[in-house]
Formats: sequence, structure tokens, C-alpha cells
Amino acid sequence: MNAFEIRGGRALAGSIKPQGAKNEALQVLCAALLTDQPVTFHNVPDILDVNLLIELLADVGVRVERPKPNTVILQATTIDTDFFSGPVFKKKSGKLRGAVMLAGPMLARFRKAQIPQPGGDKIGRRRLDTHIRGFEKLGVKFHYNTEESLFDLNAETLKGNYMLMDEPSVTGTANILMAASMADGVTTIYNAACEPYVQQLCHMLNRMGAKISGIGSNLLVVEGVTQLKGCEHTMLADMIEVGSFIGLAAMTQSELLIQNTDIAHLGIIPETFQRLGVQLEVRGDDIFVPAQEQYQIQKFIDGSILTIYDHPWPGFTPDLLSIILVMATQAKGTVLVHQKMFESRLFFVDKLIEMGAQIVLCDPHRAVVIGLNRQVPLRGINMVSPDIRAGVALLIAALSAQGKSIIQNISQIDRGYERIDERLNALGADIRRISVS
Repeated sequence: MNAFEIRGGRALAGSIKPQGAKNEALQVLCAALLTDQPVTFHNVPDILDVNLLIELLADVGVRVERPKPNTVILQATTIDTDFFSGPVFKKKSGKLRGAVMLAGPMLARFRKAQIPQPGGDKIGRRRLDTHIRGFEKLGVKFHYNTEESLFDLNAETLKGNYMLMDEPSVTGTANILMAASMADGVTTIYNAACEPYVQQLCHMLNRMGAKISGIGSNLLVVEGVTQLKGCEHTMLADMIEVGSFIGLAAMTQSELLIQNTDIAHLGIIPETFQRLGVQLEVRGDDIFVPAQEQYQIQKFIDGSILTIYDHPWPGFTPDLLSIILVMATQAKGTVLVHQKMFESRLFFVDKLIEMGAQIVLCDPHRAVVIGLNRQVPLRGINMVSPDIRAGVALLIAALSAQGKSIIQNISQIDRGYERIDERLNALGADIRRISVS
């Protein structure tokens, strides 16, 4: 098993560019199945989850070309629809939650699809009801195969309909959008997710010939078309990496220039870090974070303790709460971190407590962090990465800690962050990949 060996306590310096957005890639790559023409993608992150999805697409018959780094051309001319009911698909898709988004385009073009039980992070229950109920509104019938843990979806035709989603699910909205893009008639999706990733998918589908309006709102209207064509699409910078680098700079007292951040699509992320006392300066499309000896957590206007919680866009993304929590351990002041969406995402705080952090885990969803104001540095320990986001949060903690840390199960980190050790070592970090038994 591979692990990271980190020697912390070093200030970093330099510039770094965020990779392409992982969560966007898992949506838009699936959309290549909607046409038999080539679709060219730029700024594709070279990470395990995305590469596994591309491998799945190749397995089903999609022609894959990689003319240069971070560019992928997909052409779905001949598709083996029976592959989705076979053991190889079940095994590979069980490792990747993004595989559920193959269903929408398969239904749109071939009127049948299979959805496996979600794979990926072990961060709590991730139900598929929103996807399935949305497909049902379009005329899809489903059967759940309990023995195979697989949803079989079939439709003679897809007919546009009005639907009020029970939750603004990003993947659910993406799946339904792709299916509705080639349905008969008009589909209206209310309480749709409006994250930048969904907006990017909508813009891409429109370039392919779809007719989607209301982009950026929670009310999307899709006029079905009979055929879609190829296009080119460039992915946004990964907002989670941008936030991670801001947190890294603050924790390690580093001066960093984060380049090409797609600042217009970051929402309240910069402001949220500023509320924790992080100084940052927007320079065009770059973010400059100066080295800070200390950063102080703000309070609410009435003087009460600050609470930071996740919320659907344009609220704060849940994927950055782990970074916020780690950052707060060395801040001046106290903050309540409330993770509403997933019930297992805060269970990595025991490692931080072992490193010397002062955290009270109130319940699976809430943790109170009492900042040490750098009076007591974190200490290096041996630990295991439980999921992608917690893994990088622990990596940031280890880079700020005194002494040596070992992080095992780093495949979780590699699933979402491209060559993170090489890129941070270029800034002055000391991270080595080692083998552990």
C-alpha cells in the first residue's frame, strides 16, 4: 500500500495552478454518449476517478484519444449496451460514484440503462431516489435487482414533463438534464441544482444542439431535440483545489499565488476564508495569499460564535468543510463547523485531536474547533485517509505540523488531486511516496 511521508513545519512559496474541476469532469464526460460525433475536452484532470470513468467509457465502446496532456477526445459511435449488465461494469462502477451519470445519456440515446449502487467515498448514505424519480417523470420504468445491487431502467419513449425535485441534487440534476435533452416535448425541472458544474454541463449541451434555458437558476426548461452533435468544452478550475490551497497557505504561513482560478465561479468561497481571518487579494483571475503569522476567526454581528455550514449553491460547498475545520485548529478564536449533508464526513477529527488540536465532536454533523493561535503546533502522527477531502485536509495538517507524519490509503487522495505531492514539493513541501505493509 502506498503512503505519504511528510515532514512538516516548512513555509511554502510560489505559484500554483488548480487542476480542472473533478466534479464537472464526471458529468460532462458522460455527455459524450449523447452523440456519435467526437467531443473534445480541455483541462481534464489526470486523476484516478476521472481516468476510471474514461476507462469505463472505453470499455463500452467509446473511442478515446489523448492528443496532449489534459485533453481528451471521446467519440461514442458504436456502443455495447449489454456491457452495463455485465460483471466488469459492476466491479469498476462500484468504485466510482460518477458512474451513475452514465444513465441519463444512455436513456436519452438508447432508452435503457443500468445504475449500480454508488461507489466512491464512505462519507454516509448517498441515495439515488432523486435520479430514479426524475427518470420516472420522463416515462422510465425501473426494476431493482437486489442480487446484483443494480437498477435496470427502460423506456419505450421519453416524454417531457414537469418535475419538482425533492432535493437540489447536483448529480441528479445532471442526469435528468441529459435524459431530457433528447426527450419528446418540454421538461421543466424545479428545485434544480445550479452549481457551476451544472451550468457548465448546460452550456456544453446547448453547444451540442440542446435547448436549455434558465441556466444558473433553480428552474431549468429543456426543449427536447432528436439529435445532438459534437463540440469542444473546457472545464473550469477545480474550486475545491482553490479552497484547499488557500487553507494550505494560511496553515503553513506561506505566500502563495493561486493562478487561473475562474474567480467568477467561486461564489462565497473566498469570503468564507476571509471570515476565518485569511488575508487574500484577487488579482484578475488569480488569488494572492500572503504569509500570515496569525489569522483570527470573526464572530457574528451579535457577538456569537461563528458557524460555517454547507448548503446547496450558491451556499458553501460541503467539499471544503474539511479544509475549514483543519484551518480553524491554528486560528485565533472558535468556530462551529456544521456538516449537514453527510453523516460520516467529520469522523476524521480524531486524527486531528491526536495531533494536538482542540476539537469537540458534538455529533456526526457538528464539531466545535477551539483555535490554538499557533501557541501549540500540531505534531506529526501516523494516520489513514478516509476519503478524498479528509485526506487532503490531513495532508495540510501534516504540512503544518512539527515532525514526521505518515498518511496511508493515499489512493483516496489520488482519486481527486492530480500529482498533489509533486506540485506541493515544487513549492517547498517535503512529501515522499513510500510503501507500507
